Amino acid sequence: MEPLSTRGLPRLSWIDTLYSNFNYNTDGYDGDAAEDRKSQDGSETMPFIDESPTISPSLCACGPDGEAISPVPPEDLLPGGDIEKGLEMKKLVLSGFLASEEIYINQLEALLLPMRPLKATATTSQPVLTIQQVETIFYKIQDIFEIHKEFYDALFPHIQQWDEKVAVGHLFQKLASQLGVYKAFVDNYKTAMETAEKCSQANTQFQQISESLKVKGPKDSKDCNTNVTMEALLYKPIDRVTRSTLVLHDLLKHTPKDHPDFPLLQDALRISQNFLSSINEEIDPRRTAVTTPKGEARQLVKDGFLVEVSEGSRKLRHVFLFTDLLLCAKMKKTSVGRHQQYECKWYIPLADLTFQLLDDSDVLPHIQVLPEHEIEEMKTKISVIKSEIQKEKKALKGQSRNVERLRKKMNEQESWLLLHSPTIPFRIHNKHGKSYLFLLSSDYERSEWRESIQKLQRKDLQTCQLSSVELQVLTSSCFKLRTVHNIPVTSNKDDEETPGLYGFLHVIVHSAKGFKESANLYCTLEVDSYGYFVSKAKTRVFRDTTEPQWNEEFEIELEGSQCLRILCYEKCYDKTKLNKDDNEIVDIIMGKGQVQLDPQTVQSKNWHMDVIEMNGIKVEFSMKFTSRDLSLKRTPSKKQSGVFGVKISVVTKRERSKVPYIVRQCIEEVEKRGIDEVGIYRISGVATDIQALKAAFDTNSKDILVMLSDMDINAIAGTLKLYFRELPEPLLTDRLYPAFMEGIALSDPAAKENCMMHLLRSLPDPNLITFLSLLEHLKRVADNEPINKMSLHNLGTVFGPTLLRPSESEVTKGHITLATDIWSHDVMAQVSVTWVQVLLYYLQHPPISFAELKRNTLYFSTDV
Repeated sequence: MEPLSTRGLPRLSWIDTLYSNFNYNTDGYDGDAAEDRKSQDGSETMPFIDESPTISPSLCACGPDGEAISPVPPEDLLPGGDIEKGLEMKKLVLSGFLASEEIYINQLEALLLPMRPLKATATTSQPVLTIQQVETIFYKIQDIFEIHKEFYDALFPHIQQWDEKVAVGHLFQKLASQLGVYKAFVDNYKTAMETAEKCSQANTQFQQISESLKVKGPKDSKDCNTNVTMEALLYKPIDRVTRSTLVLHDLLKHTPKDHPDFPLLQDALRISQNFLSSINEEIDPRRTAVTTPKGEARQLVKDGFLVEVSEGSRKLRHVFLFTDLLLCAKMKKTSVGRHQQYECKWYIPLADLTFQLLDDSDVLPHIQVLPEHEIEEMKTKISVIKSEIQKEKKALKGQSRNVERLRKKMNEQESWLLLHSPTIPFRIHNKHGKSYLFLLSSDYERSEWRESIQKLQRKDLQTCQLSSVELQVLTSSCFKLRTVHNIPVTSNKDDEETPGLYGFLHVIVHSAKGFKESANLYCTLEVDSYGYFVSKAKTRVFRDTTEPQWNEEFEIELEGSQCLRILCYEKCYDKTKLNKDDNEIVDIIMGKGQVQLDPQTVQSKNWHMDVIEMNGIKVEFSMKFTSRDLSLKRTPSKKQSGVFGVKISVVTKRERSKVPYIVRQCIEEVEKRGIDEVGIYRISGVATDIQALKAAFDTNSKDILVMLSDMDINAIAGTLKLYFRELPEPLLTDRLYPAFMEGIALSDPAAKENCMMHLLRSLPDPNLITFLSLLEHLKRVADNEPINKMSLHNLGTVFGPTLLRPSESEVTKGHITLATDIWSHDVMAQVSVTWVQVLLYYLQHPPISFAELKRNTLYFSTDV
């Protein structure tokens, strides 16, 4: 008998297929014969691959001309047209289905086995799960079990006493009529899986239970119990509906039209097909399954865009992790109107994949790392284009061709940023072949990929070798199976999508508990920015404890951010454990978790406390958000004591100094021991340390010098930034703000020089001298850019908005373009760019002497 060739069938796991006389293949060709299939000229021809945009559940075969064949085939399709043989085939189909039904019932029983004790312990003093969690995870499993147990018990005797008059249609019709239970299961499926995953992370006892459930073998089988994960078993009901529908299709094919079963099976098939159509797009796992040409199950577990270092350069790849292999692909260039396709660059069977460190003889490829100022400059360009797009859309209601041109340009620049920003190495090895190197932007992401691979490797995997045809089929299926469709850049988002938060996120990392042994523990914080995640802050190491109490506050700048990640590490001081991928000591990730930055939650004035659960560890933290408008507003000070929030002229007069004492001391300390600190002025200091220094300077404490020498250098840098931020008016003054904005926009170099120098001369002496002192300090910091990674542009980005910004009166008077939208993120980004340009102009200028500046007789004609 020829194998049934079908088109558009759901790609589902068929591990329980027992049809010895059939070769069912959801990709529409005979996998066993595919290698031998040749065209008349001897060239290899590719099998049919369904390129429809979604995986359709319609159960129709394809004829030679591609037209759909009715579920009820002509009688001459029966083997030899012989009705007796047709009924014999019907018995074979039913026998195979009955055997697989036994396996399915055993799988459901395996799920029910832990459900009962888990529910019983939920009401005790030591519950493993709550009642709600148990009911969510095992929702409708008992009902489904009872439905299929009744069906099996009714069908079994009919198969045992088979003759041509046996009728089973009513059983299948009843089974189809009970699909409402499956609909309830499907609706809850995603929640059930998420709950099971969270419970596994939070409770090791449940994790052990869920990773090894015992499924009984068939009655007549010699096989003992097999271990299956709860995740795999919870997927079985979804798989089963499609299996039942396919069997109905085959039963109709081998049932004469005048048989009493025919109308009943037809009705059951109609109900089943309608049900499948209704849930076709509701279950992600069904869209992530593919059947190999040999009928093996292969599930897509994870996919995403990664940067691969190949032949010394960076390449953007789409990486697909299946249950048995890792596949690296790139999008092929196609002509207009053609379907996009992937090209496989390489794959590694998970059985052969390792994360072993390099031998001393291995040489790391050279990784091109761009200066950070180039990265920052690209961000600036992207912000300007975003602002231009907003202007165009408002002016012409988004119909301008210019909008599309700008979007294309922004896509190119964001893609460039995505390609060149990652620096964290992720190396994988094929123990029988090559090694491959990816660069990631986040340790969280590296950990996720590693853990996903290692979780799959805990199963009994066999190495696999794909033929060219099999590899082509798998690669082609990636286009439909992928869960990540576009590279993560702003230009690929819909206009309706939330733009994220722009401003400052204040985070206090309080404490953690749940560690089984004492360790040296710390946390890092990551937020997303421009499509990728970056590390923004790090707590101190809390030594030799199971309950660290950090209570450290950080201020993190957000640039369109939507998510906060927290990673908890155990610090390793053993220098023999170097990771040769990045030449750093490997700190162990004890747990990781993330929270969405919901504007409604974090934008309140009050702190929002939360807990992240990660692998049984609970990290307690608080956060609140300050938008750019609030963070940049100056609050006039009424006090005359202290230094923070007090006019700079008042402080210098009281101290009888030209530059405030706090500025001199912070600069001196940073130049003494922070000049080589990576990210100085960019990395957040601990907020509690900064507040302690602020209080000491405000009270003129005698211990201030001792505190400075003992304090973390990032806290001292943060104190200096905070001082300038809390001045009642910016250092470059409210009065001169419009002139600075006009002067930096001048095109003629001589006119710009004349204007910018005149503006400096117009500053009050305390402001001017302090500004010149800060300029020379920042230049000395930038001189060490190869070590501290802080360029003039980086420093301009950090200090620009602090030293120069509009007053409320300027906004009110309309001196700012689009004043009504001044604090929207796109306009804000454009204005911030101008502030940075002003400071960068002076930073790049030859040394400016206060005395020479005052003696200069050049004048700027515009009244400032």
